[in-house]
Amino acid sequence: MTDSPPTSWTSAGHPRPLIEELDPSTGVIATGLRLPAGFALIAEDPELGPAVSTCLAKVEKQLREAISSSDPLADATSRHLVEAGGKRIRPLLTILASHLGDATKPEVVVAAVVVELTHLATLYHDDVMDSAPYRRGAPTAHEVWGNSVAILTGDLIFARASILVSELGSRALGIQARTFERLCLGQLHETVGPRDGEDPVEHYLSVIADKTGSLVAASGQLGAIFADAPASAVDVMVSYGEKVGVAFQLADDVIDVTGLKVKSGKSPGTDLREGVPTLPVLLLRQAAAAGDDSAQRVLTLVDGDLTSDEALAEAVSALREHPVTQQAWTVAQQWAEDAVAALDPLPESMVKRALASFAQAVVSRDV
Repeated sequence: MTDSPPTSWTSAGHPRPLIEELDPSTGVIATGLRLPAGFALIAEDPELGPAVSTCLAKVEKQLREAISSSDPLADATSRHLVEAGGKRIRPLLTILASHLGDATKPEVVVAAVVVELTHLATLYHDDVMDSAPYRRGAPTAHEVWGNSVAILTGDLIFARASILVSELGSRALGIQARTFERLCLGQLHETVGPRDGEDPVEHYLSVIADKTGSLVAASGQLGAIFADAPASAVDVMVSYGEKVGVAFQLADDVIDVTGLKVKSGKSPGTDLREGVPTLPVLLLRQAAAAGDDSAQRVLTLVDGDLTSDEALAEAVSALREHPVTQQAWTVAQQWAEDAVAALDPLPESMVKRALASFAQAVVSRDV
């Protein structure tokens, strides 16, 4: 977001940044939104860069309009995560995909708002289920207002997304409904765990494909559809989005034990302490079950009491040094490479290069 001084403060303690302003001499929206490093190629392009930034500013404006409410409590709770920031990767993919066709269509901005609203709604629910104390550096909604209010806020935001997507027509509504079904199924399957005889790693990959990959895929799909891009380009964005979404989550898993806090903003060991199943831990359990003594020793630390910072640091260090962490990183890199390969049918363009750059940045964690 912008580094400009805030003009006011929200009730939840977030600065309210100046997202956009209209230059009266040019009629162009100037935005303080910063593109993730993986999309640096866009910012450097003299035509695509301003077009994407201007569209992102419009998305930000409509996003705030979509969540505003005359009810003071609903307004405050709905704004909580929006004003905490975020990279807006999903709407950015929607906008970028629209440049495979006619990116000037107003429906593209609406679609970008829809995917970000859907993402925000899931975060409210996820934080309650995970008992997460912080999100984007701020206390989570359930810590401020309680579980019931946080859950209802997520429902309210999804309702706003549904209203907007209904205005885009039946095809968009169908994509949104199927995506939300996958989001719910992914959360359900994560909650109950793998079935008897099901491979835990395959189960986990399926979960994150549903929880993360589905909405990333829908983001690119909607952008291409409403720009009237060729059907082949729409198919490419679905395949690419699913793969890059999985790569993103797998890289996040590894970051939890590699300590790249400066780049990711995430404290090492967060997932370990919260008991969240991640790929390094799942691979560690497989290795221990196969008789790897070193894996069994590390697993003893991982499954121990991680309440103290000392115990957590010891477990993180041991897991970081074990080969399963590099193995998990290799899996993440393969998904990113598969995402890049999915772009092959697209003609060479700055959009294609930017999408490939983002997939690579996901695993280098420059996003």
